[in-house]
Amino acid sequence: MATDPTISLKIRSALGEYLKRDPAAIRVTHHLREDLGLDSMAVIELLYRIEEAFDLQIPDQDLVGLTTVGHVITYVEKRLGKAATPAKTKKTIKPTKTKGKKKS
Repeated sequence: MATDPTISLKIRSALGEYLKRDPAAIRVTHHLREDLGLDSMAVIELLYRIEEAFDLQIPDQDLVGLTTVGHVITYVEKRLGKAATPAKTKKTIKPTKTKGKKKS
């Protein structure tokens, strides 16, 4: 999953500060509840911090889908219009050589 490193770092830093952990130890695959041990109130507090950090509002109905650190990062990227897009592949077209008879 390609993510914006600035957004990812801000979110992991907010988590690290809240959990009193090194942000580098927090992975995008970590579940907020199961892996990081956040309860419902802690998740709401974390999302409030994220709302403040990125100047956006997260509607209550969107909370259900935010279960991992990666989900939160992807959600914030989409809301900020910075969703990662796959790199375009560049095709190289080689000119074809035509072998024709020379006229004399």
